[in-house]
Amino acid sequence: MSGTEGKVICCRAAVAWEAGKPLVIEEVEVAPPQANEVRVKILYTSLCHTDVYFWEAKGQNPLFPRIYGHEAGGIVESVGEGVTDLKPGDHVLPVFTGECQECAHCKSEESNMCDLLRINTDRGVMLNDGQSRFSIKGKPIYHFVGTSTFSEYTVIHVGCLAKINPKAPLDKVCVLSCGISTGLGATLNVAKPKKGSTVAVFGLGAVGLAAAEGARMAGASRIIGVDLNSSRFEEAKKFGITEFVNPKDHKKPVQEVIAELTDGGVDRSIECTGNIQAMISAFECVHDGWGVAVLVGVPHKDAVFQTHPVNFLNERTLKGTFFGNYKPRTDIPSVVEKYMNKELELDKFITHQVPFSEINKAFDYMLKGEGLRCIINMEG
Repeated sequence: MSGTEGKVICCRAAVAWEAGKPLVIEEVEVAPPQANEVRVKILYTSLCHTDVYFWEAKGQNPLFPRIYGHEAGGIVESVGEGVTDLKPGDHVLPVFTGECQECAHCKSEESNMCDLLRINTDRGVMLNDGQSRFSIKGKPIYHFVGTSTFSEYTVIHVGCLAKINPKAPLDKVCVLSCGISTGLGATLNVAKPKKGSTVAVFGLGAVGLAAAEGARMAGASRIIGVDLNSSRFEEAKKFGITEFVNPKDHKKPVQEVIAELTDGGVDRSIECTGNIQAMISAFECVHDGWGVAVLVGVPHKDAVFQTHPVNFLNERTLKGTFFGNYKPRTDIPSVVEKYMNKELELDKFITHQVPFSEINKAFDYMLKGEGLRCIINMEG
């Protein structure tokens, strides 16, 4: 039993007081976990574009003050009543979506979209009592996607924590709690390319490169990267990209360019930008008869997908995925093992590291489009 169990913990957290303004390191009070909740000491967290998007508060319900952060690794400090799967000292990855293990989705082998715990970007409180576990001088500070990892301690629903191998380095595997698993799973679990097949990946950010890494692991013979930024190609080769197409370099639609390069189209495509034209191109560039396109990127809320129905009748398949079709508690521990047995490479995704006191630098890197993942060391 830890000396802090059942007590309020005072610690540092990076608080967003208003949209788009630099985070401020504050002393916050973190309440003990209630039923089905776990208090976690965060050791490393990473910045994902979703944090930046909601911090900028573009087009959603702004909720401030708030503690962002959802890609992280930590150690269980204490558990609330009813928690049997985790104990103090366990190593965990928090996940922005969850697995209650009881709803129809959790009981289905085909779905990871838990009814109780699926991502909710509007909710800033815990499910158990509709209150926040964070406060400053008695005033609540809101949670973000159930994780709020930009704090030395945080409280998370047990269903949103993957218990992982304690030997796994948290400063590396923390990136599996969001973006890398999303891209990797889109390829391995949904597109499922066969050995020797051709794959196109649209968008060469961290998620797209994780999709390419999945294609490399699956033994694809050609992996075509599609991006509007040609400077990304050199780096992308490390992730298995063999060829690069910049739509701006061609007069004809990129799906036609890819069809010509591949004798009628690729076997599989994975779309990781959320741009609606890229989504349509990703579908239309797969080969008739067997081609499968998988959509990962989140589109603008008013976007409409338009294609001729004959594309489907000619035996092309269009699929979508959420968090790479991984169930957080059931599947993420085995993804960590893929890293441990050197099947999956993670180090190349980590391009920057900053101490917690300099967390705003991580935002600067992302806003400038520099690098892939920036690890934030909570000790610093």
